[in-house]
Amino acid sequence: MAANRLGRRLGRGSPARSPGSPRAEPARSPGIQKRQARVTVKYNRRELQRRLDTEKWIDGRLEELYRGREAEMPDEVNIDELLELDSDEARAAQLQGILKSCHNNTQAFVQELLLKMRGLQKQQALQRPSPELQERA
Repeated sequence: MAANRLGRRLGRGSPARSPGSPRAEPARSPGIQKRQARVTVKYNRRELQRRLDTEKWIDGRLEELYRGREAEMPDEVNIDELLELDSDEARAAQLQGILKSCHNNTQAFVQELLLKMRGLQKQQALQRPSPELQERA
């Protein structure tokens, strides 16, 4: 008995317990769940960063297009509303409607934005909770 107590203090466990016993298994699964959660968080951060970069690009390009006429500049270009549309043609038409007050050529802006929007997700999809939070609910 004293040998078993000494073994436990040193982290060796009891000799009667085999390494593949069911008691050893739960210690491994939380580590796997944590790793999956980190992957999800990194994925969402990357998507959020891509979206932020696109929004900054839109702001910069709008300032260039409306230089000297800032009062005519649209308040925002809502990426989520554009993503809800079914096709690039519908998105382009929506953007042209938003930019109708611009006297500069907006065609290059529209085409570049449509390219940048490919693969972007709606903001709701980016804010989904991590798997750990879903398990608690």
